[in-house]
Amino acid sequence: MDSYRDLQAWRVGLSLVKEMYALTKKLPKEELFELVSQMRRCSVSVLANIAEGFGRFTFADKANKYTIARGECTEAEALILIIRELGMVKAEETKSILSLIDREGKLLSGLIASCRQHQ
Repeated sequence: MDSYRDLQAWRVGLSLVKEMYALTKKLPKEELFELVSQMRRCSVSVLANIAEGFGRFTFADKANKYTIARGECTEAEALILIIRELGMVKAEETKSILSLIDREGKLLSGLIASCRQHQ
């Protein structure tokens, strides 16, 4: 594997970012600097940590960055559940992105486990 862009976790994460941006466009303008900003930042952080982890030298460092990315996935999920509970979006509008988050979390767990086997 030559690049972090070759990782399935990167490709799914990129889809997650795209869906997050599309979903947050539906939120009220007054949330632009609050929930919208936080939701976008955590989804982008997933990708940033995957890229950074790929570039790290030791497996322990890689696992650490992939673990941070997985935490950002959990944050994204929590924020989506919050906007749904607040009635800002309908449950149906969150199904696809929640599925992506679940898939991304599993991919990241696999990367973490793989790195830990090599330690």
